[in-house]
Amino acid sequence: MVVLQKILRLGEGRHLKQLETQVSKVNAVESSVTELTDEQLRDRTVEFRSRLADGETIDELLPEAFATVREAAHRVLGQRPYDVQVLGGIALHQGDISEMRTGEGKTLTSTMPVYLNALEGKGVHVITVNPYLASRDADWMGPIHRFLGLNVGLVAAQQSRQEKRAAYAADVTHGTNNEFGFDFLRDHMVLSSEDKAQRGHHYAIVDEVDSILVDEARTPLIISGPADQATEWYAVFAKRVVPRLSKDTHYEIDEAKRTVAVTEEGVTRVEELLGVNNLYESVNTPLIHHLQNAIRAQELYLRDREYMVSDGEVLIVDEFTGRTLIGRRYSEGLHQAIEAKEGVRINEENQTLATITLQNYFRLYRKLSG
Repeated sequence: MVVLQKILRLGEGRHLKQLETQVSKVNAVESSVTELTDEQLRDRTVEFRSRLADGETIDELLPEAFATVREAAHRVLGQRPYDVQVLGGIALHQGDISEMRTGEGKTLTSTMPVYLNALEGKGVHVITVNPYLASRDADWMGPIHRFLGLNVGLVAAQQSRQEKRAAYAADVTHGTNNEFGFDFLRDHMVLSSEDKAQRGHHYAIVDEVDSILVDEARTPLIISGPADQATEWYAVFAKRVVPRLSKDTHYEIDEAKRTVAVTEEGVTRVEELLGVNNLYESVNTPLIHHLQNAIRAQELYLRDREYMVSDGEVLIVDEFTGRTLIGRRYSEGLHQAIEAKEGVRINEENQTLATITLQNYFRLYRKLSG
């Protein structure tokens, strides 16, 4: 079996023996479980939670809990997890990574550690790579866990905050890595903790964990939105301010460093043009940013060299190939300053409101496996 081969290949013979011992314990209590009625089998969840409250640990409950899920799977789906699947489930519970090929029952394997860890009442997240698989896993695993009295939720795009909170409040929550990550970011943008959807990061099983934690580990999840600055200021500086300033008198240009510096005379002149007393007061800080961008757009970014205008749109020109970079924009308001200079439509500036990499998101979990 691939799980055994993987563990042996890593030289974890001692760990394998420990896992096999646990599998034997699961098998030893199975006969007492098979004799239970459906109601008695379901009542085991209440019993396990009571024993946890009295001081037992989930590790101590593992043999009985796994045997309970094994029997529930047999009754609900007509599928009884094999010993190797029980072994894989124990490895997942311990926070390990189990390699199983397609068709070897990864979904059935995960039902056991998901149930065991859900008994603590802190929520278990089952995470996969796309909405179809998340929905499929919820449909396949959900009946087993519901049979045993657990609540099962599914998080998906387009859900309301109320629906998201209900899904995360469940004992077991299914969803995609992106949906979990973006919900975390959204939670950090709410004004009240009561509006948060997620309730914590206790334990997660991640499908295709190698792809998500290695190939996509540094892929950032980003929530962006329009900046608060009004677009009319770009036009004010492009048409009313900068044309009335003189190079070397009101500002200086460093072509090599591509920077601008406003002189004292320039500051005074801008204050006169804008009708403000002190350009460097904190309330006027955005105006300084607009001024510098407008001068840079006028002096350092030339049409048909750094950019071109096509159909009313400012397009950046690649300095090496000479080709336009469709969809690319200068950041921090510079692109808007160029649009204002050219007299085309000024598009709103976007700013990053919240961001996190998948790697850093998964570090939030107390225990992670896949």
